[in-house]
Amino acid sequence: MEQRVFEIVAQMASVDPTDINRDSSMDNVETWDSLVAINLVLALEEEFGVRFTDEQINQLSSVRAIMEALQELVGQA
Repeated sequence: MEQRVFEIVAQMASVDPTDINRDSSMDNVETWDSLVAINLVLALEEEFGVRFTDEQINQLSSVRAIMEALQELVGQA
């Protein structure tokens, strides 16, 4: 799952997947802006068959936060 998240973040932010890791965030990926964030949420929900809560969406500003939210949601499935 982690590698797929890296790939999706990279695709949405238009960067090389090798530039993405658990520490990647809106703060250190120059192209990761609010539009990318919206598209990222939609892509992740489609890819993993989950729905993020509004609270989770507000926290999805880093790969680490995305992984934690996905693990929480996938664990509930």
